Amino acid sequence: MSDNATVGPVQTQSLTFAEDEPFCLESGASIGPVTLAYETYGRLNADRSNAILICHALSGSAHAAGYLDGDPDKVGWWEDCIGPGKAFDTDRFFVICSNVIGSCYGSTGPASIDPTTGKAYGLRFPVVTIGDMVKAQIELIDHLGIDKLLCVAGGSMGGMQVLEWAARHPDRVCSAIPIATTAQHSPMLIAFSEVGRQAIYADPAWNHGEYYERLQKPDAGLAVARMVGHITYLSEESMQLKFGRRLQGMEKYGFEFDTEFAVESYLKYNGHKFTQRFDANSYLYITKAMDYFDLSQPTGALAAAFAGSSHLKFLVISFTSDWLYPSYHSKQLVSALTAADTDVTYLDVKSTWGHDAFLLEVETMTNLLGSFLDRLVREERIALPAGSKVRAAKRATAGSPAHHSRLAENLA
Repeated sequence: MSDNATVGPVQTQSLTFAEDEPFCLESGASIGPVTLAYETYGRLNADRSNAILICHALSGSAHAAGYLDGDPDKVGWWEDCIGPGKAFDTDRFFVICSNVIGSCYGSTGPASIDPTTGKAYGLRFPVVTIGDMVKAQIELIDHLGIDKLLCVAGGSMGGMQVLEWAARHPDRVCSAIPIATTAQHSPMLIAFSEVGRQAIYADPAWNHGEYYERLQKPDAGLAVARMVGHITYLSEESMQLKFGRRLQGMEKYGFEFDTEFAVESYLKYNGHKFTQRFDANSYLYITKAMDYFDLSQPTGALAAAFAGSSHLKFLVISFTSDWLYPSYHSKQLVSALTAADTDVTYLDVKSTWGHDAFLLEVETMTNLLGSFLDRLVREERIALPAGSKVRAAKRATAGSPAHHSRLAENLA
């Protein structure tokens, strides 16, 4: 990738707050101080109206674009969509991504040091919610001097944060792009989360969350949890195309319990790789936060959650092969948004990639996101940052709902 297609070298920054007064959580518990890791790309314009917040998924981090610490091997997780001339065009927008509280990539979580004991919190860390994650992000936005975000965007758990922003803090955003997500976890999704957690609990090395000072970590349990999760990110068609029933490193069955199929090898490799970068307790906390998320509460009516969001513009995107968050989840969301009289565009994109499509369907995502943001810039009259020059973007230029509908039909 050429230098002019990336934001280049970046560094993760951090904000610490709740040093004098504790940060109050939805559970009634409180914690402090709290640190939030974040990165920014591009520049704010004169009236600070061009800021976009990107929200990451379960195992994501603040490093969404560029080369962390200048290392070209440490590429941001959404590098394909954030940068000069890309969907989230850093020549036009000031893009922010922060690591959620409860995670293990620089933000306060169970692996962080509890100032009262001098040791890692472990399970003494209070349970957090998607609402708590967004409340912490508001602290960051305030710190950056931004009154109102032009857009909040994200996929999967990131999409839940987007919906939380739109429903609970509509005065702080102009638009929302929830991608491959849901307004509430179904029983099946909660079940998958619980299987992953049980795998961690069953690992003797987990030791009820007290493993940080031990040589052995609950890697076996965390690897199994990741393997289960990874299956849900793919589709049957993509697995068939990628693996089929191909054997790995052999020509016939060994009639033993070794790893024989290519798909087995793939899952074991990814499970092991995950243990080298993620914390088992963080997995517990974040999956529990996702399970608790339910925008239909307390009224039981999802449309009621968006009663104050009628001035927002929404772009809702789902994928036909996503069986983790099937398209009907997005359709239910769109129905609620329509009932709340919001400006909503919905696209159900045909793809074989399953849940991971929002990361892999780069050209499609560039067209859809770029067109929607073009429309926002026109309608909100967003000025460029001083000295910026917008390069010609290789994407559709129309941004009306009618255009999106035609594009969806072409993709289907």
